[in-house]
Amino acid sequence: MRRSATPQSRMHEPRANRAIIFGIAALLAFAIGHVTNGLAQTGYDRPGGDYTSAPVANGDPTVCAARCERDKGCRAWSFSYPPPSGGPAMCWLKREVVPAKQSSCCVSGVRGAGVIEPQAGAIEYSIDRFGGDYRWFETAPDAKGKACAEACQSEQRCRAWTYRRPGYGAASARCFLKDAIKPPRRRPCCISGVVR
Repeated sequence: MRRSATPQSRMHEPRANRAIIFGIAALLAFAIGHVTNGLAQTGYDRPGGDYTSAPVANGDPTVCAARCERDKGCRAWSFSYPPPSGGPAMCWLKREVVPAKQSSCCVSGVRGAGVIEPQAGAIEYSIDRFGGDYRWFETAPDAKGKACAEACQSEQRCRAWTYRRPGYGAASARCFLKDAIKPPRRRPCCISGVVR
C-alpha cells in the first residue's frame, strides 16, 4: 500500500517545484542565447581567417555549411552569392570564428549551426515562386528584396513577387511581379512574398 505524503512534506513541494522550474528556465535561456549566437546569418560576411575556398556550383549556402561540418579544421564559414560580373558562388572555410559584418553578398555561420533562414513575416527567403509574371524589372541588389516587395504592394494587379539575386541567370538583380500565386520552390537564388 502506497503511503501518502505527510502535511510537512507537501508544504515543501511547491518550493522544490519552483526551484526546479527556475533552474530549467535558466538553463533554457542560456542554451537559447548560446545557440542564437551560433546561427547562420543571412546578409553577413565573416572576413578573414580563411584557409580554403571552393566554388558552389548550385549556389546554395547549405552546401558551404555542410563542407564546414565535414572538415575537422573548420570553425566558421562564409558563403558568397555569385557576383554580378559572372562566376560561381564561393564557400570560404575558416580556422577561427571571426566576427560577422553586415553585407548583402553573403551568408555566414559557425560550425554546428547549419543555415537558418530568417523568418520575417511575409518575406520568404530562398523561395522562388516561378511563373505568373506579368512584368519584371532590374533593381539594385538588396539582401531583403525590399524594392521588389514595395513595387508589388503598390500595384493592385500584383498578388506575389520574386526577387532574384544578381549572378543567378543574369548579372543584375531582377524583380518579377506576378498576377497569380504560384507554389513556393526552395531555391537559394531568390526571395519571394505574397501580397494579396
